[in-house]
Amino acid sequence: MNRVLGVDSGGSGLRIALGLARGGPGETAVRTAGVVTTAEPVRTGAGGIDAEHLLEQVVPAARKLLADADAASPSSAAGGQRVGRLAAVAVGAAGMATLGDDLRARLPGALLDALGVPRLVLAADAVTAYAGALGRRPGAVVAAGTGMIALGTDLVRWRRADGWGHLLGDSGGGAWIGRAGLDAAMRAYDGRRGGSPALLARAEAVLGPAPELPGLLYPRTDRAAVLASFAPEVAACAGDDPVADGILAEAAGHIVDCAAAVCPASGACRVALTGGLFGIGAPLLAPVRARLAARLPHASLADAAGDPLAGALTLAAALAAGAPLLPLDPRLLSVTHP
Repeated sequence: MNRVLGVDSGGSGLRIALGLARGGPGETAVRTAGVVTTAEPVRTGAGGIDAEHLLEQVVPAARKLLADADAASPSSAAGGQRVGRLAAVAVGAAGMATLGDDLRARLPGALLDALGVPRLVLAADAVTAYAGALGRRPGAVVAAGTGMIALGTDLVRWRRADGWGHLLGDSGGGAWIGRAGLDAAMRAYDGRRGGSPALLARAEAVLGPAPELPGLLYPRTDRAAVLASFAPEVAACAGDDPVADGILAEAAGHIVDCAAAVCPASGACRVALTGGLFGIGAPLLAPVRARLAARLPHASLADAAGDPLAGALTLAAALAAGAPLLPLDPRLLSVTHP
């Protein structure tokens, strides 16, 4: 049994999990032994995702998880089997595909120095979402939280849609919905067409007076997460407010457009929805289902088996055991051996 570490780095913070993995090249299984959550997203700068900032959060969390595991079972795992060293780490990070150069250059050596990790998977968060949801099967996954990205594979190559960040895309994601809701709120404050008094009331209740919102949002480095925090307020107004209904219907259209772009070209396509955004429930899921049935009659919605953190652990366990991974790609999924 090997110890492996999974990291899910998103727009709202990090989750770091210690897993206990067993199995060999044919098949692996992993169970979660502990999770640490942080509320501070990893910074991005001129060099992309800040490797040093990620390490500042991951290394202490990993050491705590390992110490807790040792304290709970100093010399053996359940059933009397000895728990191995930390054999592999998988990091799934939002923005890895376009902003991951610093991580790819610095993380392998830094994790080897800090934790003695011999093997490392670096993946876009959409890949860990895929691994958690569908495992190693063809299909498509739409991962929606603060941002939004869709990824599909026929197990030979990847197809990707969106995931370009809240300034250039992430259409239909949490920040997109939140920004659209706040736009409608400000329209109502001004008396312009397309405004929603209901969304204005919610914005002022949770964020503060409308004239102060620019000063609240624009200076913040985590403004995408702040925008996404308003998405549940849009969903709460749905059903009673046609503007909120329209925002969520448009978001559903963007989500289905992305699923259509990445589904394997031949055969039936299993589509899984994963990520915190879908936790807002029926106000978003109902229009997504309706549009998916109309746009992709050959596709079927599949329940996600696990979340992106589970996917990171799955990839780490497979790497530790020498089991097959999903298709490698220079920007989406890479393996390093420091």
